[in-house]
Amino acid sequence: MEAKVIHNHHQENHDHHDDHVDKDQDQEFIFRSKLPELANIPNHLPLHTYILQNQLPRFRHRPCLIDAATGAVHTYADLDRASRLDAARLRALGVARGHVVMLLLRNCPAFVSTFLAASRLGASITAANPSFTPAEVAKQAASSGAKLILTVSDFADKVKPFADETGLTITCIDTDEWNSRVPPEGAEEGHQEAEIEPDDVVALPYSSGTTGLPKGVMVTHKALVTSVAQQVEGENPNLYMHAEDVILCVLPLFHIYALNSVLLCGLRVGATVVVVPRFELGGTLALVERHRVTVVPLVPPIAAALVRCDEAARHRDLSSVRMVITGGAPMGKELEEAVREKLPMAVLGQGYGMTEAGSVSMSLAFAKKPFPIKSGACGTVIRNAEMKVVDPDTSVSLPRNKPGEICIRGSQIMKGFLNDPEATKATIDERGWLHTGDIGYVDDDDEVFIVDRLKELIKYKAFQVAPAELEALLVAHPNIDDAAVVPMKDEVAGEVPVAFVVRSSDSDISEEDIKLYISKQVVFYKRINRVYFIEKITKSPSGKILRKELRSKLATEVAN
Repeated sequence: MEAKVIHNHHQENHDHHDDHVDKDQDQEFIFRSKLPELANIPNHLPLHTYILQNQLPRFRHRPCLIDAATGAVHTYADLDRASRLDAARLRALGVARGHVVMLLLRNCPAFVSTFLAASRLGASITAANPSFTPAEVAKQAASSGAKLILTVSDFADKVKPFADETGLTITCIDTDEWNSRVPPEGAEEGHQEAEIEPDDVVALPYSSGTTGLPKGVMVTHKALVTSVAQQVEGENPNLYMHAEDVILCVLPLFHIYALNSVLLCGLRVGATVVVVPRFELGGTLALVERHRVTVVPLVPPIAAALVRCDEAARHRDLSSVRMVITGGAPMGKELEEAVREKLPMAVLGQGYGMTEAGSVSMSLAFAKKPFPIKSGACGTVIRNAEMKVVDPDTSVSLPRNKPGEICIRGSQIMKGFLNDPEATKATIDERGWLHTGDIGYVDDDDEVFIVDRLKELIKYKAFQVAPAELEALLVAHPNIDDAAVVPMKDEVAGEVPVAFVVRSSDSDISEEDIKLYISKQVVFYKRINRVYFIEKITKSPSGKILRKELRSKLATEVAN
């Protein structure tokens, strides 16, 4: 549903700064894109129909996916057929509308075909990080209510104990069991698709939201179609992606950035997507050269690795790259300038979004010419959406150049958190505004800047680390009475978790003991980097950890 536009009937004249901001009598400042609105977003369509509807008649035999691991090239016709066949296989395993299928896979063509297959059946996909520990995978599978886990033989041992305990079905897609479930001639059974409503959930990524433990984010067909359209649709040839592009997909597809803004956007425009199972700098640069990659989506740590590597300049021909776009975390001015120097032929842009809100803003114009974007800006408000900035203490709407919490409204935002109405209510207010937990402002040129975070999440590269999750593990240790986790700046990762720990009486547990205890239970980016022993964790009268005081204490410790 289109968000309501609020007009100020008392203001007859607007200067050029107010062309994209509406104000009502209460002076609520609502910012909109300076790009033309899309007249028609077909978000009544199921996601798989929207993604492939243009490509099959026009680009059936065009390369769609290139498997970097094998070199195999899959056309759009191949992907359509594979997704129908996988839908038939999932149906044979009992998957139907409303069910959840977990993918425990690295980037590969099968990730794409099974995701679209679930869409055809009205089911949803929750994708887990293959680097997760068995306990972390089990938590997500249990929380999501997964009916089935699709994985490969290398990862099967991670989920076998949970499956044995719960009776959950595990299917390895690299075995005869999967391939023979429905033979290739049974692909046409995929035509028996479910009746799908726009508000049906198609993706269930996990995010910690603004605070707390990871939660399932219910992303609907309508939301994903809207978000992709906001990025790539329009009458003019768009700058972001087009059919002649070859797009590098080295970012993990279990993350919404790669799934939405790389894969689905690339497929919608009819581009070729090079699917890379894992990042390794030398190999990735070789792929860029071999396949004449034109669009390179990155996160800042990979951009930093590119800048530091002389191989990029000496041994690899990267002249095909016309665009580098980063997301997942802010890219500082120095790194931005270093990337421009390394790839002077490429347009560089940043995007800002979140799992719950889709794309919020992008610094690449969707028109024939890019806007000149300031260093550090993440672009203009995305089209067909509204943004406001509110005082985090009073909720009063703020004008330009006043930092506050960024709020976004539009059809691209999530349906809510799975089985968590309270968290949903705390994030999406009664007027449909999603509160991001990020502090930022809109300047006089309609550019959005993010300057801080209200939320307590630690950003390790592009990954989210919830302090509450680590704190729960720490206080479960018999030799720890209390604990708090805060971020510490790190040159490579951006931020890393550090812990303040109150030992139990008579305990001599060491820093190394605690690090080892945590590392056995979590993925690498959640590991505790440092441990500081203190007598008491400072908390508010309501029991909330006063992290600001701990961050101040950490700064003192680091300085000393």
